[in-house]
Amino acid sequence: MLPPHRIVIAAFPGAELLDVTGPAEVFSVATRVAGPGRPGYTVRIATAGGAPVATSSGLRLMADLALDEVDADVDTLLVAGAVEVGESGVEPVLDGVVIDWLREAAPRAGRVGSVCAGAHLLAAAGLLDGLSATTHWLTAARLAADHPRVTVDPDPIFIRAGRLWTCAGITSGMDMALAMVAEDNGRELALATARMMVMYVKRSGGQSQFSVPLALPDPADDDARIDELRVWIGEHPTEDLSAEALAARLHLSVRHFSRLFRRRTATTPAAYVEAVRLEAARRLLQDSGHGLAEVAARSGLGSVESLHRSFRRRLGTTPAEYRRRFR
Repeated sequence: MLPPHRIVIAAFPGAELLDVTGPAEVFSVATRVAGPGRPGYTVRIATAGGAPVATSSGLRLMADLALDEVDADVDTLLVAGAVEVGESGVEPVLDGVVIDWLREAAPRAGRVGSVCAGAHLLAAAGLLDGLSATTHWLTAARLAADHPRVTVDPDPIFIRAGRLWTCAGITSGMDMALAMVAEDNGRELALATARMMVMYVKRSGGQSQFSVPLALPDPADDDARIDELRVWIGEHPTEDLSAEALAARLHLSVRHFSRLFRRRTATTPAAYVEAVRLEAARRLLQDSGHGLAEVAARSGLGSVESLHRSFRRRLGTTPAEYRRRFR
């Protein structure tokens, strides 16, 4: 029988607990689901000096080995991330010991990945230069500013650039781990693992980190009617969603409705509707084999021309190019 796939996860003080335990659990469950007779995975946690580390939640992680004990027999090397919230906002934690170690250890590993803000450590070690990468959307701008040689895309759940993988915030490390399981052992084992873990199995790497409603700000002046309408819009993208029709649905004048909507969402009804329809079109392109005319109709964008205009204006690409990349 083939030897197990060897995984080492590097952790440090303040690391996000789920950055470590999330992927570790995916690999563990995949091994159990695969059953005897298949190689499965072994997961070991490495820290500086092999010492226990307190995570951001306060829970302590026990290490299996020290960083300098990690040898060349590593199939997948993952590094956790951490952030700090200060007066200037959310900042990634840059652990110098781990960064120095990555420069030496990463080239020896078969596959290298980061979870959440761990991408900042890979970039600081020079491992992402010339590559595309993602990270938690809250720190993506910082990653791009600090490392101009890295092409940062703040939207996808995860990105694979050759042997280097990066993923978005915290739980997306589990999605990335599932994708690695699929690469190593096939899609069937990945799906079976997802079912065992009661995970959403269609979060492909190209899926956005956040849906349109979650991406909007949350003003203090809460209007339940607008929130309910937003849910209804998302469920009925092919309906008449003009400002006049939406205002009539709430029994408001168009002017008063538009003012309430903008105050609640910080955008206009028309812009919000287009964003919702574009998100519906993206899901159809990722998850179905419908032609562009059908995608345009089912998403509420109406025509292929409107579909192309929305993709070019908001995403800077075409529907066909988007499908080729993310399906």
